[in-house]
Amino acid sequence: MRLIFAGTPSAALPSLEALLASQHEITAVLTRPPARAGRGRLLAHSPIHALADENGIEVLTPTSLSDDNFVARLAELEPDCIPVVAYGALVPAALLEVPPLGWVNLHFSLLPAWRGAAPVQHALLYGDDITGATTFRLDEGLDTGPVYGRLTENVTATDTSGTLLERLSRSGAGLLVATVDALAAGTIIAEPQRPDGISLAPKITAEMARIKWTQPALGVDRRVRACTPDPGAWTEFRGERLGLGPVQCQEAQDLAPAELRIERNAVVVGTATANVILSTVQPAGRRQMSATDWVRGIRPETSERFE
Repeated sequence: MRLIFAGTPSAALPSLEALLASQHEITAVLTRPPARAGRGRLLAHSPIHALADENGIEVLTPTSLSDDNFVARLAELEPDCIPVVAYGALVPAALLEVPPLGWVNLHFSLLPAWRGAAPVQHALLYGDDITGATTFRLDEGLDTGPVYGRLTENVTATDTSGTLLERLSRSGAGLLVATVDALAAGTIIAEPQRPDGISLAPKITAEMARIKWTQPALGVDRRVRACTPDPGAWTEFRGERLGLGPVQCQEAQDLAPAELRIERNAVVVGTATANVILSTVQPAGRRQMSATDWVRGIRPETSERFE
């Protein structure tokens, strides 16, 4: 089949790589326009754009999917199907019927659970033991289209959104190729999503990533892991922002919420329930470092607290 692949971040790379190695023809790639990134805020191509360039594939980067030039080019390319992985924008209804076999989306949850932009983060935030990936046909709703296939993935106690998304992006790539193969062969039919079990996963904002030490230790642990690496969990210390890496929950509870205690080989913080041990921190404008190295430099006073 003739395909146009739509995707933007690194989580979409395994799917594009798998489709490039398949029997199908990638005639073009659709990705978000260059965006400013890094400390220098320089314009940079998306990871998918870079991979397409390496393979000599035409790259489409419209600022709007309603742009007349883009719509005309899409029609000229005559794709049979458009696989989508984390493209980053809603597809207008008028474009959904351009490919005869539709736009087939790979979503990193077991739909209808966690519809939206941040399904992996929300699975961790809410303590799911099992998550997965789903392929479905795009419609006008938010991740509401009929389902082609699913796979499941166990969530470990140490998973961050980064590690879990990495696993799902690789296993999901196989699911996406299998779905496209079946569509080409005419051996698969999409089934409507069930009406129960619906949950939403909006984008995690920086403010949502702020740690509230008055929460139970389990809640602190889940929020930090859900926000690692993006957008990054954080707290405040002496009026400045401090990034936080994953924590380790203790059984003891002998510190007030947000209270610090410096031990020989550990930095311990109180929560509403058990204490937690910090692993790494990142002071504003500095590199990530171990929590023990950090306290050697700032020398907290007795009973000092995070804000």
